[in-house]
Amino acid sequence: MRPGGRGRRRPKKVAGQAVPAPGDSATSPSHKKSASPSSSSKSGGGKGEDRKARPGASGNGGTDSSGTTGGSGSGSDGGTSGSSSCKTSDLAFSTSHGMAEGSLLVNIKNVGSSSCDLTGFPGADLEGDAGPVIAARNGEAPPPVHVAPGEETRFTLTYPPNDSGGSGATFNTLVVTPPNQTESRTLPVSINMSVTESPSSPGVRVGPVGAGK
Repeated sequence: MRPGGRGRRRPKKVAGQAVPAPGDSATSPSHKKSASPSSSSKSGGGKGEDRKARPGASGNGGTDSSGTTGGSGSGSDGGTSGSSSCKTSDLAFSTSHGMAEGSLLVNIKNVGSSSCDLTGFPGADLEGDAGPVIAARNGEAPPPVHVAPGEETRFTLTYPPNDSGGSGATFNTLVVTPPNQTESRTLPVSINMSVTESPSSPGVRVGPVGAGK
């Protein structure tokens, strides 16, 4: 102790482990496969199977040839600031044929109790015996989409159909991640593409929600 001064106590050391601040670490999502021969997402309920989007899936990771970020780890951004994005658990999914060959409509219905936003690009991954294919965004501007309970909207998935006369490559599962979400749903599909398409860039494109025809 210094003369005329006050003594200072040294801080005590306590054994233990520091707890990371919220947001310092990311949780690794799980991923499981599921397929079914029906064109709707789930018999009776129409919601499909819950699935955590895997890292690097189309909504959160890769970029298409134009440099636009694509993917389904979380569906694309584009939601209105301060708005409430639709949760995957409050949505029901189904598929139907598009107007042209090589197009698939994915219908999304709000089965929750409140209105929500679905503005942006969804994640869309095809799975089959040839392996997974991540759809790239088609570059369209996402329109604002606000769905009330019971209302439905949609997006379009396009792909090069197999017109070679051969067996091609078949994909029987589509993994969909709504915009601004990380939880996915699996939908049964039947898509056949030519095996001559490059596995890394097969020409599969996904449009923003609300632009499906």
